[in-house]
Amino acid sequence: MIEFDKAAFDKAAKDIQKLGKDNYEAVLKSYGQVNQGIQEIGTSLSDYAKQAFADANVTFEKLVGAKTLEHAVEIQSQYAKVAYDKWMAEMTKVGEMYATVARDAYKPVEKAVEKTAATVTAS
Repeated sequence: MIEFDKAAFDKAAKDIQKLGKDNYEAVLKSYGQVNQGIQEIGTSLSDYAKQAFADANVTFEKLVGAKTLEHAVEIQSQYAKVAYDKWMAEMTKVGEMYATVARDAYKPVEKAVEKTAATVTAS
């Protein structure tokens, strides 16, 4: 017959509850990091879109005032090059921001997993 050790059972139950609480808090912190990062990315993209629209308007005004077809082509070519360069820079920045969000969001979960693994292996 197997003997039941109530003290050991109570300790194990408390340990499991604490691990669950710690893991839950780690996930909440991770979600908070994701939320903050997504907001920052959204703000960055919104600022970029506003600036791109303003640049397009300035270019349109220049095109309207162009006296020759060659000048209009030159204006459009310059705009296309600058717009492309700005777009590439913005997408590079946003990609780095997403990588940072992923890293920052993973840190609390990683610590919780390490702590859980250490607790389980110590038991």
